[in-house]
Amino acid sequence: MKYFTVMENIKESKNVNTVTFNDDISIIPGQFIMAWVPGVNEIPLSFSSVSDRKSITIKIYGEASAQLAKLNKGDKLFYEGPYGNGYSTVRGKKLIIGAGSGIASLMPLVDQHTTGIISGKTADDILFEKRFDKNKLHIVTDDGSKGTKGFATSALENLDMEDFEMIYVCGPEIMMKSVFDYVNDKNVNCQFSLERSMKCGIGLCDSCSVNGYQVCRDGPVFSLDQLRTMDEFGRTRITTSGRRIFF
Repeated sequence: MKYFTVMENIKESKNVNTVTFNDDISIIPGQFIMAWVPGVNEIPLSFSSVSDRKSITIKIYGEASAQLAKLNKGDKLFYEGPYGNGYSTVRGKKLIIGAGSGIASLMPLVDQHTTGIISGKTADDILFEKRFDKNKLHIVTDDGSKGTKGFATSALENLDMEDFEMIYVCGPEIMMKSVFDYVNDKNVNCQFSLERSMKCGIGLCDSCSVNGYQVCRDGPVFSLDQLRTMDEFGRTRITTSGRRIFF
C-alpha cells in the first residue's frame, strides 16, 4: 500500500476539504486513486492538482470521506492507483462545466484559454471560482444565491459551443445528462467524467458498470460518441448493494 504525506488541509466549504502533498507520482488529469482508511473503507478520489504540489479534494458523504477530510499535516493518506483514463488535453480554447465537488477533477485543465461554468444548488456548492479568469467565468445556482439563477445549461445558451476545441464536464450525473442532451446535436468535441459507485477500482466488482463499460477501467472519462451508445447514462445506476435503480 502506497501513501502520500499530507502537507496542508484546506477547508473549501462546510463539507469539502482539499489535502495537498508533494510527490513525484505521474498523473493524467481525470485519473483517480482508491484512498484507504484503515478499518473503514476504500473510496475513489480524483486529483484537483497534478503539478509539483498535488492535491485531492474530498466531499464528506460517509465515514471514510469524513476521516480523510480530517487529515493533518504529516498524516499519511494511503492509496492504490492512479487508475482510469484521464482527459485528452488540448492547447486551445476549452470550456469546463463542473458542478459541486465534481469540478475538482477539472481543475488541472484550467489555463488562460479556459472558459468555466460552475453550477451548484446554492452558493455553498460553488468551488474554485478564484482559479478562473473572472471575465471567462459563469456561475449558476439553482436558488440564485450566487451568480445567475438556473442550471448549467442556462449558461450554455449564451455561449457558442463550436467555438471551443474541447468541452469537459464533471458533476452529478443528472447535470451531465442535461449537458449531453444540449450538445448532442452540435458539432463539438466533449468529454464527460462519470461518477459511479466503486468498490475496487480495477474492474472486479462491476458496481460501476454502465452498458457494459466499467467506469473504473474504461473511464472515468468518456467521449460524446461513447455516451451516445450508453442508454443507461442519466437513467439508472447500481447501488453499493448491487441493486439497479432509476435516477
